[in-house]
Amino acid sequence: MTAPFFLSIKVLLKHLRWRLRRWQAGLRWGFDYQASLPAVLGNAMPKSGSHLIIQVLQGLTRLGPFVNPGFPPVNRAEDNRKLDDAETLRNLKRLRSGDIAYGYVQAREPFLSLLTQPQYATIFVYRDPRDMLVSHVFYATQIHRSHGMHAYYTQRLENMEQRLNAAIYGVDDPEARLTGVRQKYLDYLGWLETPGVLCLRFEELILNRRAALLRILDYLHERGFEQRVEQEQALIVLEQAIVPKRSGTFRKAQPGNWREYFSEANKAAFKAVAGDLLIRLGYEKDHNW
Repeated sequence: MTAPFFLSIKVLLKHLRWRLRRWQAGLRWGFDYQASLPAVLGNAMPKSGSHLIIQVLQGLTRLGPFVNPGFPPVNRAEDNRKLDDAETLRNLKRLRSGDIAYGYVQAREPFLSLLTQPQYATIFVYRDPRDMLVSHVFYATQIHRSHGMHAYYTQRLENMEQRLNAAIYGVDDPEARLTGVRQKYLDYLGWLETPGVLCLRFEELILNRRAALLRILDYLHERGFEQRVEQEQALIVLEQAIVPKRSGTFRKAQPGNWREYFSEANKAAFKAVAGDLLIRLGYEKDHNW
C-alpha cells in the first residue's frame, strides 16, 4: 500500500468519524442546540500553548454538543505538511456549528474576515517570547528530530547561547530558514487588536487557570453557547481536561523558564531585535530586565 493511498484512506475514515461524532452529539444534546453553537478555533503561535488550548476545548464536548473532529491543525495536512492559504481557508470553512479545531493562523486576510464572523469563536493564545524561544530550541533539538532546524542547531551551532541567538535573529541559510522573533510575533499580533477574538496569555492558563477558563466560558456564551451545566461544574470539567503530559510536545510549562537559559548576550540580542515587543505584550514595563 503506497503512502498517498494510505493517507487518503486515513483522511476518509477521519471524515466518517467526524460525521458520526456530530450525529452522536446531536442525538444526545439536541440537533437544534448543536446548530446554535459557533465553530471554535483554538489559535496560537507555535510553541505557545496550542496543545493546551485544544485540551481545554476538548473538554467542551462534556458540556454540550461540541465535537472534536480529530483532524490535524487547520494549517497542516495529515502528513504534517504546511498548507497554503487556500487549503487552510478550506479547512476553516469546513468547520460546522459546534466543531472544535486548533491551528497556527496568522493575523491577516483572508483569515481575519472569516474568523470574526458570528458563526466562529476564535481564541488566540500567546506567550512570553523568551519562553517561546527556549521551548522552540528544545523542541527542535531534542523532541522533534526531523524539525527543519534540527541539523542546523545540532551540527552547526555549539551551545544554547548560539541557538537562542539564531532563533532571535532568524536564519537565512540554504539548509535552514527561520523567521526572527520580532517578525514572528508581528505576523500574529493583529489578533490582539481584532474585535470578536478572545486573546489569552499562555501564562494565564498556567498560573491563573480558573479565571482564564471563566473568560473562555463567558466568551463562548457571547458567541452563542447556551451553557446548561452549572458554572462550577463546567470549570471543573475544563480543568480536568488539561493533562499537559499527554501532549507529544510537552517539556516544561513553567512561565519564566527563560531565565535559566538566556545569557547576557542573548538578552542584548533580544533587546536589539525585538525592540518594544515585550512592553507591547505586557511582559515588561521597560527594557531593564
